[in-house]
Amino acid sequence: MSNSSATPLVEMKDISIAFGGIKAVDSVSIDLHPGEVVGLLGHNGAGKSTLIKILSGAYRPDSGEICINGADAQIHHPSDAKKYGIETIYQTLALADNVDAAANVFLGREILTRWGTLDDGAMEAQTRKVMARLNPHFYRFKEPVRALSGGQRQSVAIARAIHFDARILIMDEPTAALGPAETKQVSDLVLQLKNEGIGIFLISHDIHDVFDLADRLYVMKNGRVVGSARVADVTKDEVLGMIILGKCPSGAIPGPGAAR
Repeated sequence: MSNSSATPLVEMKDISIAFGGIKAVDSVSIDLHPGEVVGLLGHNGAGKSTLIKILSGAYRPDSGEICINGADAQIHHPSDAKKYGIETIYQTLALADNVDAAANVFLGREILTRWGTLDDGAMEAQTRKVMARLNPHFYRFKEPVRALSGGQRQSVAIARAIHFDARILIMDEPTAALGPAETKQVSDLVLQLKNEGIGIFLISHDIHDVFDLADRLYVMKNGRVVGSARVADVTKDEVLGMIILGKCPSGAIPGPGAAR
């Protein structure tokens, strides 16, 4: 669980970006602490995915600043984000379906032998080690990932992120199209990551997901923050009111995008 008095893992301050004169993100400030899950909610076009793409290095903001562990961070490219321990797990998972878990964990960062060939043994051994910590019930190391269930595929994507020392994880709709058992599996993975002190931004359209997994939430509308709240301090109906009407309830902290 996070300590709100500690230095945040991530602070995004007054972030703005416009496309064709339209502000997709307008003076947005959010933060994330170690061992905390923060939900980002809002309709399509609210700005949440654009905001997170700025943190992941896919977009450069027009203004604002990002701090990692209290220090100014220069994130101009996805490789910069990785250097700061930021990894993104997109809804599509970006897995190579025709190869196994180890090949996916080390995709683009393969271990080579002294002769310059792929060291499959070393990659599988390290994948087994990280998976034992993350999902000890995962045994299908030799099969192409196309044969895995949705929850198992999420395990592989998360293993790839944390093997390379991610401290900040961005999860985009992690339970979309999963059944109840697989959703439970992903929820267990998220709780395991929290216990290890990893901070998670959870982007979701599903209020139930956020209430099940998040400690705090931010709601965005028209590129601005409507408000933020501890999940324990608001109801699902109140959060729906924030998403649809921009109305900030008494249990939330109003943002600049709140309806007046």
